[in-house]
Amino acid sequence: MDRERVEVFLELFRTEPPLYIREMEKQAKKDHVPVIRRGTRDLLRYLLRTKRPGRVLEIGTAIGYSALFMKECLPESSRITTIEKVPMRLVEAKKNLAKYDPEQRIRLLEGDAVEVLASLVSDRENFDFVFMDAAKGQYLNFLPLVEALITPGGVLLSDNIMHEGDVLESRFAVTRRDRTIHGRMREYLWELNRNPGWETICLDLGDGVTISTRLKEQTGSEK
Repeated sequence: MDRERVEVFLELFRTEPPLYIREMEKQAKKDHVPVIRRGTRDLLRYLLRTKRPGRVLEIGTAIGYSALFMKECLPESSRITTIEKVPMRLVEAKKNLAKYDPEQRIRLLEGDAVEVLASLVSDRENFDFVFMDAAKGQYLNFLPLVEALITPGGVLLSDNIMHEGDVLESRFAVTRRDRTIHGRMREYLWELNRNPGWETICLDLGDGVTISTRLKEQTGSEK
């Protein structure tokens, strides 16, 4: 099946996001800033509009594109917390959030994601929906902290699990510099799909995604 033809066809049925979101997407592509692909954006919109989570956590803000898109898909009472550490990305994210989120429904936390997540755990915060789209080699390190933060029944959406197709290949077929990410992403996928605390599906959408639901604790004969 021709992927490009499929994308052109699906464009006929997509709900267009607000104009400023489309303008941000164009600018990001012009500046070579990676933002979520349209298929992933469709999935994100569907999950948020059907689940209607009250508290959303995003790991990997970049320029604020996906956080602002999520805001448009959520009830006005919902709040988003998003994490970023790259200084040049933070500058743009702050500008965009100041301009397009005057209600301050999005809270931007600066710093290394593992450290910020650990701080959120210490503060006993919790979230109903988590969107993971940061350093791919760190997903495995994020997972136990996400487990501590997400509510039972909460959803974790992990993006770019195929890492441009590298994860499909033998580790010897990818460049040496990408072998660590290759191995750690495979470990992450193995953990998500074998961990009894999660119900996970892997989808060939965009650069690959997983949707994982945090199962409620079960005891005794219910296990």
